[in-house]
Amino acid sequence: MRFSDSIVALSSGKLPAGVAVVRLSGSRTRFALETILGTLPPEREASLRRLKQADGSLIDTGLVIFFAGPASFTGEDVAEFQVHGGKAVVSTLLQSLAAIDGIRHAEPGEFTRRAFLNGKLDLVETEALADLINAETESQRRFALLNAEGAQSALYDGWRRRLIHGRAMIEAEIDFADEDDIPGSVSATVWSDIRKLSNEIADHVAGFRAGEIIREGFDVVILGAPNAGKSSLFNALARREAAIVSDEPGTTRDLLEVALDLHGLKVRLTDTAGLREQAGIVEGIGIRRAKDRAKAADLVVILQDMTDGAPDIELPDAPRQLRVGTKADLLIGKTDGPEFDLVVSAKTGEGLSLLLKKLGELADEAATGSGSLLPSRLRHVELLNEGKVFIERALSQPDLELQAEDLRLAGDRLGRIVGVVDVEDLLDVIFSQFCIGK
Repeated sequence: MRFSDSIVALSSGKLPAGVAVVRLSGSRTRFALETILGTLPPEREASLRRLKQADGSLIDTGLVIFFAGPASFTGEDVAEFQVHGGKAVVSTLLQSLAAIDGIRHAEPGEFTRRAFLNGKLDLVETEALADLINAETESQRRFALLNAEGAQSALYDGWRRRLIHGRAMIEAEIDFADEDDIPGSVSATVWSDIRKLSNEIADHVAGFRAGEIIREGFDVVILGAPNAGKSSLFNALARREAAIVSDEPGTTRDLLEVALDLHGLKVRLTDTAGLREQAGIVEGIGIRRAKDRAKAADLVVILQDMTDGAPDIELPDAPRQLRVGTKADLLIGKTDGPEFDLVVSAKTGEGLSLLLKKLGELADEAATGSGSLLPSRLRHVELLNEGKVFIERALSQPDLELQAEDLRLAGDRLGRIVGVVDVEDLLDVIFSQFCIGK
């Protein structure tokens, strides 16, 4: 696809920096290079050049690389300027390039959008690219890289092709029922594979939660009575004063969150208001938020002060719980008991390494299958489920024409995932995730 205008943007990180990368893409790239440099640099070679303004004054000296389209990221002519990362240098270079007729500043995600529209990437790969840019942990990086390299797209496209084949066989039977070389019934050659495909989609969708944990993090919520040591433990695990610690009950009234990197997985740890019956209006709101957050958590860590009796508090239902005894440093003699999974002391650090190890193991367990292909977006899951509904309906249809139509609708849903059908309504949402220079 040919665009009438060219785009330019800073593609590297926040300024000032040691080096800044400015990216230019579009039909005016060659003219801009000749204007700024005086001559067109050789393709795919880093050239040390003097970059000049329109009046001939020097902007900076830096490396310039020219990628001729369509063998470039966007499929257009692309240039990258590696200059000193001062704010004034980058600003002058951007202004000089944008002053050239036909060149404008890029919008968020516009380089990647052009790559998609020019067939360099499909939608799944562009989403994975956004995940790769935003990856904070090793598991997020591996998961995003697997999808960015096209493995997920290949899976969905393979399923779609199997649906197309099944539909073609059915339509052939309808159109050429009297021909000898057309099977009298496609049930043996088509429907067994279609049933198998339905099961494969169901198994794949079932792994969405594991994929979501890799992308978004394993959600851990700390619950307990006031002064059970929640905020102290929260600070100890975060290794900073993230929460206010006080002997006064009800100090924590809102949800506080930090992110930990355990076993290469992101673990979101949330501190909450102490649970008790007699609470003021504001504290009561915090308690309700704590209970609501616990219901949606992957793991609830229930703390109990071992120097005090078991508090009479109502704990929300949670899919998985870990009971932890606190303030082990204040006990004399035996500090372990069958009622606790672990005992810790935020003051001395006792048991903290074991708790972190346990949280990492549970996060690993929840993200089982991270090395395989998993759905990476709710959008994918919704379309896969819609496709599965049409497949199941096709399997139960008595009429061949209705079966073929249901398979067409199923293939359409899978096609929408990778973008082989009209998905214009999805583009603004997907590409808005990117930064300006991407």
